[in-house]
Amino acid sequence: MNKPDDRQRTTESRRILDRVSDEADRSSLLSRATSGVRSHVTAKDRQAEDRIDRLGTRIGRSLALILTAAVVVGLAIFLFLGG
Repeated sequence: MNKPDDRQRTTESRRILDRVSDEADRSSLLSRATSGVRSHVTAKDRQAEDRIDRLGTRIGRSLALILTAAVVVGLAIFLFLGG
């Protein structure tokens, strides 16, 4: 047997297995979306050095999320109850 050929096959196999493993580790669309919303609301995407500014961003984004959910629930109730 040719040793370099075996090493080449082993390297290629490991590369393929690593890529498959990376693709399998990626979570579902819903999980990625919730993770994105969580990082947005907690202002992890914000690069502010001021703690108060970051806290204000968190509060504002949290209130916006709550208000949006309330509007969606209100609209659903309005539509389903025949308002």
